[in-house]
Amino acid sequence: MNKIYPNAKQALDGLVEDGMTLAVGGFGLCGIPEALIEALRDTGRKDLTVISNNAGVDGFGLGLLLETRQVRKMISSYVGENKEFERQYLAGELELEFTPQGTLAEKLRAAGSGIPAFYTRTGYGTLIAEGKETRQFNGEWYVMEESLPTDVSLIKAYKADKAGNLVFNKTARNFNPLAAMAGKVCVVEVDHLVETGELDADQIHLPGIYVQRIIHNPNAEKRIEKRTVRS
Repeated sequence: MNKIYPNAKQALDGLVEDGMTLAVGGFGLCGIPEALIEALRDTGRKDLTVISNNAGVDGFGLGLLLETRQVRKMISSYVGENKEFERQYLAGELELEFTPQGTLAEKLRAAGSGIPAFYTRTGYGTLIAEGKETRQFNGEWYVMEESLPTDVSLIKAYKADKAGNLVFNKTARNFNPLAAMAGKVCVVEVDHLVETGELDADQIHLPGIYVQRIIHNPNAEKRIEKRTVRS
């Protein structure tokens, strides 16, 4: 099976439809699949539900999809650096499901592991728990959270072999492996592409069974959200 596609546009061809649910890797602007996000914008698909830790920033990352009004709902844990996100949400133009960060990570991982739901103490007694099943274990109350399987996952990795085995770069690993696991189809954007067998098996972070499509993007912009320097 050839998993390599010449560019992001062709990797998404025939894959994305209106109303789909997508998981997108990254944390802030660290480890985001920027070429795939731009290609998704260019498809014009709309009414999307996007699961991601946050929503990028204005004019970059997932912020591009907000500007074009292609996102109907965000499932996130942090949205504090995107003014357009704030404007749309306060105006009632964008649905938002806030999820504690660790719970969001586990919802994605559980989906990829075939686990439909799990219990967590996080959020019990708060707005997060409203309308959800609760249960007591060993004298402590827990909230049941359902997993988040998705139609498509868009992720970023540092290196891949042609079988789709992935290596992530330090903190850019963040939500990427979990988002990959949750998708029925996973598309990955990588800095480096090598032949199958060149990666040390002990260094592989995510096995290729989770990856269906790969694009090589050696010239990603990789913006920095905030740069602090000493005077």
